[in-house]
Amino acid sequence: MGLRSFLLDVAPLRESRAFRRLWAGQTLSGFGGQMTLVAVMFQIWQATGSTAWTGAVGMAQAVPLVALGLFAGALVDRVDRRRVYLLTTSGQTACSLVLALQGLLGHLPPAGVLGVVAAQSCFAAGGGPASRTFVPRLLPKHQVAAGLALRRIAFQGAMLAGPALGGLIVGGFGVGGCYLADAVTFAAALYGAFGLPPMRPGDEPARPGVRGVLDGLAFLARTPVIRGALLTDLAVTVLSMPVSLFPLINAERFGDDPRTLGLFLTAMAAGGVGASLFSGTFTRLPQPGLVMLAGSAAWGAALALFGLAPGAWTGLACLVLAGAADTVSVVSRGTVVQTHTPGELLGRVGAAEQIVGQAGPDIGNLRAGLVADATSGTAAAVSGGLLCLAAVAAVAVATPPLRRLTTSPVR
Repeated sequence: MGLRSFLLDVAPLRESRAFRRLWAGQTLSGFGGQMTLVAVMFQIWQATGSTAWTGAVGMAQAVPLVALGLFAGALVDRVDRRRVYLLTTSGQTACSLVLALQGLLGHLPPAGVLGVVAAQSCFAAGGGPASRTFVPRLLPKHQVAAGLALRRIAFQGAMLAGPALGGLIVGGFGVGGCYLADAVTFAAALYGAFGLPPMRPGDEPARPGVRGVLDGLAFLARTPVIRGALLTDLAVTVLSMPVSLFPLINAERFGDDPRTLGLFLTAMAAGGVGASLFSGTFTRLPQPGLVMLAGSAAWGAALALFGLAPGAWTGLACLVLAGAADTVSVVSRGTVVQTHTPGELLGRVGAAEQIVGQAGPDIGNLRAGLVADATSGTAAAVSGGLLCLAAVAAVAVATPPLRRLTTSPVR
């Protein structure tokens, strides 16, 4: 087995023109989204000087995704998903243009900016589930994991470089220039969307309204491997999300050095990028369920060790490990979900994934903060990691099909 078998598998980019266009467009759009987040936070802070207002930015993004997600997923499972994605991406583009115009010609009040952000998130509530249905339709089953790994490294690259680039553009051209750059990146996303074939949901489209939502929830409840995958995601995020603890742990254990604090998130992202670059080590394995459980357990263990780390460099090494484990878990979980969900239900299951992915980290950071207030940052990190390990073990024991799940090995 050569070195290439351990590296990121780029075969989906070579072999599927539609996937290549989609991936390139979404990658550029992801950078634009991270840049806009910086611009919105900066504009709101400059206008209000209030952390409550800057915190409301996250709520403006999260509430529409959670409130509309399942209904949007049911809609995605009723109509041509390509058309839904085109319409919602166009809506997001229009919102970016509104932000750009107000940034260049005269700023909206903070509430108005948050209203535009919320409107953009409403479009994302539909575009996200639609987008999650594309990989299993564009790629053969044995390339789904590789396709998800490519999407993951694009996301991590945007998380790493997007905020820094956004800060440079805001500093040089103002928030209007940053919003305008984001609108331009949406043009790339539309280019990718126009390259997609028609994406009808199948022979059994979702029933309208609440009935379609209930059908999706019933599928989640009765399907052990999908239920177990989402429960594992909740265990990772709700029980052990560490971001809100970073300032306190940095003060408690590492001398309150701002240089160390700045490296915490970078270390996690670096671990994730490293795991993505060498994703061939796990995307080619024939048991994605077992890989997902192992990655989730490694995340919990790494964060517990981070809480106990005696020095800054040891702590950063634990966060690098946690970031790598998170990527292994996310890609493997996506492989389980997308290869074992019927095509006519992919929109609703994708919406459930999106809600868990949006709400789980927010709840987890709140949990960690409350525990830290009652005890200490160290206790919150260690207890969260151990709770994650216990929850993942419980899911593994209670869901034997998830442990035994196999895919056809890549030859």
